[in-house]
Amino acid sequence: MKRAIKTHMVDFIAIVVLVLLAIGVSGYVLSHERLQLPFIGTSQFTINAEFSSAKAVTPGQGQTVRVSGVQIGDIGGVSLKNGVAIVKMDIDNKYRRLIHTDATALLRPKTGLDDMFIELNPGTPSAPIAKPGFTIPESATNPPVDPDEILASLDADTREYLDLLVNGAGQGLKGQGGSELAKLLERFLPTHQDLARLNSVVAQRAAALRSLIHSLQVLNTAMAQKQTQIVSLVDASSKVFHAFANANQGISQAVADLPATLNQTTATLQKVQTFADLLAPATRNLLPAVQEIPAANAATIALARPITPVLQTQIRPFVVAARPLVRNLRPASVNLAKATPSLSKTFAVLNHLFNMLGYSPGGGQHGYLWWLAWLDHNARTVFATQDANGDFRQLFIQASCASLAQIANNIPGSEAVLAVTGVLTSAQLCPAQAAADARDYAKWRQTIGSHVALTSKGTLGSGATLKDLFYPKLPTK
Repeated sequence: MKRAIKTHMVDFIAIVVLVLLAIGVSGYVLSHERLQLPFIGTSQFTINAEFSSAKAVTPGQGQTVRVSGVQIGDIGGVSLKNGVAIVKMDIDNKYRRLIHTDATALLRPKTGLDDMFIELNPGTPSAPIAKPGFTIPESATNPPVDPDEILASLDADTREYLDLLVNGAGQGLKGQGGSELAKLLERFLPTHQDLARLNSVVAQRAAALRSLIHSLQVLNTAMAQKQTQIVSLVDASSKVFHAFANANQGISQAVADLPATLNQTTATLQKVQTFADLLAPATRNLLPAVQEIPAANAATIALARPITPVLQTQIRPFVVAARPLVRNLRPASVNLAKATPSLSKTFAVLNHLFNMLGYSPGGGQHGYLWWLAWLDHNARTVFATQDANGDFRQLFIQASCASLAQIANNIPGSEAVLAVTGVLTSAQLCPAQAAADARDYAKWRQTIGSHVALTSKGTLGSGATLKDLFYPKLPTK
């Protein structure tokens, strides 16, 4: 290999030069064709534009995006969404801050073969800068207009007259007619320029004169119709000026007070300046929120579109069907509104009552609801027994041995009614009272009990009295 290269060195160098030259020419051609090579091509960002028609738009065919004739990007794609053509524009990154949100776009052909390009108006500097992914709305774009569309808007007679005019112009310009006409028009160019300036000045003067005459006519007509009011105005003006003459002293006082007023106005304006200094940063801080408003509007539109059928087919029929019922409910609602204050007080009292009934103090104490259940249980127990004669009430008395002993000691005749002696003297039921009763009885037997006896008729014998009988004094604790 090395020997062959040395032998044909001249041919090898020529081939290498040709290869390098071919690579250079290819790179130059491809760069002018805006071919994006990995790691070499210019970085781009994408914005979109909505068009009512995107015919002849073919991505990848060198169709460009221009601003004032300068190419700033390429047409990267086209798609259809909701009947609107969405054209994707790949913009060079160095023009990132050129396009604003109020930009407009025109889709135009460069030649008669519909070689389309987009003429982009970047918008005004006062509008926010368009971010990548921004979409120019359909209202800010214009599709291409073909001559046949213009001719289709004309009627048949106009199209025939236009055909005759074009044919006649073609015959007149045939041969040397075109060059002669061009020379003639070139000679008339200075005259046309002067006439254009003269016509513009005359048009301005004519417009001003028409406006002046119209204003004078309106003024004269109004004065003729308002003659009485004008006379009244003159009389009132005379009275006003006379009052001004009489109010000379007051005017002098007002003029004297004017410096203090101006000083106060100056102080107020200084405070307004302070307010303006604070308002400016606040306004700048609001700019991001304002910039997000278009996105919020778009999101609102996307939300409103699926809700619209629901409103039309469900909510609107429901409202129409419910309207008679709502009309009938209006008198009841009015009366209910009048009674609402009293009802509010009533339910407030009931709320307090239910809160009091439901309150449970805790700590071994019970609330009213517990005692209500207890009362219901006892009521059912009282009325649960009956015989052939009907219901009879059960009575249950519960008392301690000390309470029964106190009753027996302090209430005369209670033994005859309650018969509690058997209970108090039972060692199993009341052991303390039974033991005390046994001690007292033993003591009584040792003293006078052996001499006290009852006759067959139940009276005391051997001269004994009632005081000599045994009456136990039971402990009450």
